[in-house]
Amino acid sequence: MEYATQDLVAMLVEREGLPIQEAMRIVYHSDLHAKLHDVETGLYLEGSEYLYGLLEEERAVLKNSDL
Repeated sequence: MEYATQDLVAMLVEREGLPIQEAMRIVYHSDLHAKLHDVETGLYLEGSEYLYGLLEEERAVLKNSDL
């Protein structure tokens, strides 16, 4: 699970050019992060690319709800 978290932070830094602190804040405060640590969801079995897609979807929904 920690590797997935590290991968998500690294992906945000690399793909979006975010500072590492901001990327960490996004990941650690996401619903996805909580779900990733809930064994019942099975998300810990998924790959980093899939998880990144879920994170992006979550961020898009949050962004649209702020409008």
